[in-house]
Formats: sequence, C-alpha cells, structure tokens
Amino acid sequence: MEFREIAPSNILKPYVACFYLFKSDEDIAFDDIVFPSGYMEMVFNLGQGIWESSVGDTFVQTPRIELWGQITGPLAIKSKGKHEMLGIRFYTHSAAYFLNDEIGIFNDQVYDLADILGNPVKNLHALLLETDELSERISLLENFLLKKVEAVQKRSLKIDKVADILNSIRKDVSGNNIEHVASRHGITTRYLHKLIYQHTGLSPKSFDKINRFQRSLKLIARNEKNLTSIAYDCGYFDQSHFIKDFKSFTSVTPSAYLENKFPVNQVFQQQ
Repeated sequence: MEFREIAPSNILKPYVACFYLFKSDEDIAFDDIVFPSGYMEMVFNLGQGIWESSVGDTFVQTPRIELWGQITGPLAIKSKGKHEMLGIRFYTHSAAYFLNDEIGIFNDQVYDLADILGNPVKNLHALLLETDELSERISLLENFLLKKVEAVQKRSLKIDKVADILNSIRKDVSGNNIEHVASRHGITTRYLHKLIYQHTGLSPKSFDKINRFQRSLKLIARNEKNLTSIAYDCGYFDQSHFIKDFKSFTSVTPSAYLENKFPVNQVFQQQ
C-alpha cells in the first residue's frame, strides 16, 4: 500500500488539512476497521477496487465519490481488488464551508457525494479520470473547492469562530472546562455546544476525546514509550481510562492494537 499527502495551496490551507493519494496494487481482499479521526473527507475512487462499509448488520458498497462523515466509533470496512483513491481531508470544522447541511447528519456513514453536490462533483470525477498526472488532478480539486469557498463567504465568520473554539479545546491535552472556553469566547455553554455540533458533527467532549485518541495513536506508532506513559501524555487520569476510551474508538485494547494488523490505519498513521 502507498499513502502520500499533498499540501494544499496557501489560499486553501485554512480549509484543507491535506490532499492525499492512496494506492493498493495488490489484488487481494481484506477486512479492516476505520477509527475516529476528527476529520471529514471527500474521496474520489479512480481505480477498479471495491470498498464496503458496515451499515447495521450488513456491508454496503461505497459510492465512487464518497463523503465520509465524522466517525465516532469503530467502523468495519472490507476491501477487494486494486485501489487508487484521491482524497480531500478537511479540518474538523472546515467541511462546513462546502456543505449546506448540518454536519451531524453525516456522522458514522459514507454518503454518495454526488447526491449532495450534484453534477459539478460528477463532472469533477470525470475530469479526474481523464488524466493520470497527480499535479493536474490536484489542480482540478483546488479549482473546485475555490469556487465553493467564494460562494459561502456569508457563513465564514461563524465557521471561523468554531475553528477558534476548537483550537482552545485542543491546546489543553488534559481536558477542558467548557464553561471557561465559552466565557472566553463570549458565548453561553449551550450555544457553544450547538455551534460546534452544527459545524463539526461532534460535541465538545467528543472532539476532545478523539483529539486525545489520535495523539495516542501517533505515540503508539513511534514505539518510544510504554502505554502508561502514553496515557498520561495524552491527558488521561490513569491507564484504565485510556484503555476504556481506546477500546470505544477501535473495539480493541491498546495492547491488542499493537499485536494485530489494521492495514489502512497503519498506512495512515505512518505520516
């Protein structure tokens, strides 16, 4: 498997964490679990492989143009065949610039982006399939996003405020006093919860937990510290709280995660 991140142009850096290319040349089938990341993504499938995601007790094939909502718990997936995927990874708050709906309705699901954005995104997918040049493909994605940004300037101040609030929460790895954060931003705690959920699909508490979980994954991948040290570095009171949260996001304990292979997640965590 190959995973490559591409930085956005300066004008899109406030909105896009990265573009990425994911390729798998081995014609094999495997199962995996997608973990919560705090990001939403738009993914353009450019290869012949098939992905399936769990919906209830069954698996459903994902569309050719995917919108990944906020994943708040472990999501099982299946892969068949060779893949080539071009993705747009948004910051926790920034998908709201490009989608008119309340973000929470997309949680824990893979939507057909063509049903949401219509012909413009279908045309973009067709253009991406017409070229093999990565630089040209990235240019097509950027032009598409820039047109969307220009159309939502009226909502930008509110979304920017959400970004500032999330940054305040993110700075304190030990957890946050939401009342203090709300007061600092001149709003009530009730409005803070509403504002964050509308634009991210997450509650402040969920955002904080996912942020700490993702930090723990990066530390585990480095293999420089034991699990107890990682738990404290990520703001957990003790190792038992760390294990409980980790299992809620992955369905396995940190020790089991180290012993098992999660192909897609391990490729992404190498970055």
